[in-house]
Amino acid sequence: MIPKLHYISQGNSPKEHIENIQKACSAGAELVELRLQNVSEKKYLKLATEAREITSYFQTRLLINDNYKIAKLVKADGVHISTANVCPILARKHLYTWQIIGASANTLKDCEALLEKQVDYINLSPFKVAEKSDSKAIGLQGFSAIIDALKSETPILGAGGIRKEDIKSILETGISGIRVSNEITKDFDLMRTFNNLLSASATDEKRHTFE
Repeated sequence: MIPKLHYISQGNSPKEHIENIQKACSAGAELVELRLQNVSEKKYLKLATEAREITSYFQTRLLINDNYKIAKLVKADGVHISTANVCPILARKHLYTWQIIGASANTLKDCEALLEKQVDYINLSPFKVAEKSDSKAIGLQGFSAIIDALKSETPILGAGGIRKEDIKSILETGISGIRVSNEITKDFDLMRTFNNLLSASATDEKRHTFE
């Protein structure tokens, strides 16, 4: 079963990303994603190896953002594809059969395209947006409408400005879980709170499983 809470690494430096992954694991994270930008392939591999060592120690699942080749090299649990430049079908050919593939979507059309490419879960965002953002928030109504239209057993996870007080109403839309970065990075003690809220509000989980 896919964890209902994904922590996405943050930091002002690659070192901070690794430190925050360690903190997330210590706080009880079931799954973390190493999300690095603007680093060389060599450095990404080194950092991903460090992240794999940390997550293995804590028995936490690890996803690598976009770079499926590195995900295979470090034997991460999978890859999260956040850009249209990476095709899930191509990534699947490179990965081990047991590695999972998740991908990001912003619309119903995006979700439908990803389902055709047989991803293991979809990250649907943004739930909320910053005041000055050009993006359009999906919100609770959008989550409900997309879930109802898809009628899919593939887990759909919500993301984008989600706070603990949003969880109950988000789960009521049919969303399977959430992906969080900023809220937890600010206070890793919230990890337990988020986990408790997600489990306490859970309904039937049978359809949110991996083969």
